[in-house]
Amino acid sequence: MRRPFSSMMPRSWSSFTAFRIRSPAFSACCSRKRSISSGSSVSTVAQVSFWVGDWTLVTTPDRLVEVCRWLRDDPRTRLDFCSDVTASDWPARERRFDVIYCLYSTRHRHRLRVKVRAGDGEPVPSVTEVWPAANWLEREVYDMFGVNITNHPDRRRILMPDQWQGHPQRKDYPLEGPGELLLEDPLDWLRLRNQTTAADIE
Repeated sequence: MRRPFSSMMPRSWSSFTAFRIRSPAFSACCSRKRSISSGSSVSTVAQVSFWVGDWTLVTTPDRLVEVCRWLRDDPRTRLDFCSDVTASDWPARERRFDVIYCLYSTRHRHRLRVKVRAGDGEPVPSVTEVWPAANWLEREVYDMFGVNITNHPDRRRILMPDQWQGHPQRKDYPLEGPGELLLEDPLDWLRLRNQTTAADIE
């Protein structure tokens, strides 16, 4: 029987240190963080963090497929199942999107999140060659957030009509819907609505 989730969480700094030392996935990720690919001075893993019982690994778009393939194949991780792909939008940041891959190992029964930060229009390569199950999940991220997923076998909208304007889960998407024009400034929407109301009254 599996232990309850709460019993797996470190309750102090010392227990956290012991926990991370005992974790094969943590050791593997840290060794990967220190590894430098031949001929390059850029590490494949930018950051490894642990928060509320979950490990997160942050990498860059140009190293995403390489890191994901390693996480799938390394015997210490064996993250053979991509259970979800999602994103979060931070418009104030230069790289506004966090593209998040939720991974699971059916052999070791542990989980890991891989996070990639990307700017608007910046290419993020598809991981369908590593996990075919990511196909429709990446299509949803493209449809809802407009993340530029590249090298995808079938990149098209999956929830919205093909002619839909904008991407509904962006923070700057207008709450009233796109209408005829995609106006991102709320004041522009207010002025347009007032003009339409005044015309209807006349």
